[in-house]
Amino acid sequence: MRILHLHSTFNAGGKERRCAALINRFGPGVSHTIVSAMPDALGARTLIDPAVPVEFPADFPSLAGPLRVRRLRALARAMQGFDLVLTYNWGAMDAAMAHAVFAPILRLPPLVHHEDGFHVDEAQRRNPRRNWYRRIALARASALVVCSAALEQVALTDWAQPRGRIRRIPNGIRTADYGRKVRPDALPRIVKRKGERWLGTLANLRQVKNLPRLVRAFAAMPPEWQLVILGEGPERQTILAEAMKHRLEDRVHLPGHVPDPAAAIGLFDLFALSSDSEQAPLSVIEAMAAGLAVASPAVGDVAEMVAAENAPYVVPAGDEAALGQALATLGMDEPLRRVVGEANRKRAQREFDEAAMAERYGAVYAAAMGRVSFP
Repeated sequence: MRILHLHSTFNAGGKERRCAALINRFGPGVSHTIVSAMPDALGARTLIDPAVPVEFPADFPSLAGPLRVRRLRALARAMQGFDLVLTYNWGAMDAAMAHAVFAPILRLPPLVHHEDGFHVDEAQRRNPRRNWYRRIALARASALVVCSAALEQVALTDWAQPRGRIRRIPNGIRTADYGRKVRPDALPRIVKRKGERWLGTLANLRQVKNLPRLVRAFAAMPPEWQLVILGEGPERQTILAEAMKHRLEDRVHLPGHVPDPAAAIGLFDLFALSSDSEQAPLSVIEAMAAGLAVASPAVGDVAEMVAAENAPYVVPAGDEAALGQALATLGMDEPLRRVVGEANRKRAQREFDEAAMAERYGAVYAAAMGRVSFP
């Protein structure tokens, strides 16, 4: 079985890590071809089991460019010979359009589209032109997979998708991997010292994550607390500049990308998000599985994801003072962090394990191909 994956980027963000986990779950009996709209953004390739046949072709038609029939035809022809085409987010929407236009003529394989959220330009309000484009491009999609209730509502309203096409599948992880102890020197370029407490987050360093907000909210925490931001991206210097502005450069650390979050997140004592937009963030599930309390704006499904004990620390979106207060309250009360963290751990194990997620994705892909099971 040959699967074609067309991504907006294949750096190691939430959707890419989920994709790699599913590829590993489906095993070496399925071969995968992975294309990124940003050809150099392939950081998540290291997460794929070497036993699984995967290729990253350099000569695949570009997923980005002028909207011309010739280019769409080239994209469509490149889909021939596969058993299933999987497209991801706005960066692959031209490929979905090519499929919508040429699928009957070229007898293309079925297509399943995935949506995981928005860049900063659509974080608060969807672009009307993109809404119309999605409606047309997804006309022949066998399914549209979304990871959150908020995205499901956007798909039904803004994108006018029929309910029967939409499949909501919550993100999942191998929760059992997140209970292990971690060495103080598990991260590059930083060691956790005795007596330190770490506020941590995992994120692509993009504008929509609003990590300067997290730096500012962290500023009032006691001096034994350090802020550790795991990830890479274009906003790195902006975050460091915000730390210097508040004289926190010795307490704000950006060690870079970590290929295995389970090997690092155990160093955190508290987890935080500061995003302007999220859906069902994988990093929150990872924090929950590691037994951490979470402070976050109420973006996407975060308020519904965390345990009831954690609910008071999911604050109104955009309220920086409230986020700072949530961090301060949790930071000063270790017994409270333990109680909230344990409740989160139990909920993650019950609701967000990878095995259940993989089973649901497999069912969607099987149905698209007219098969009883997948792979």
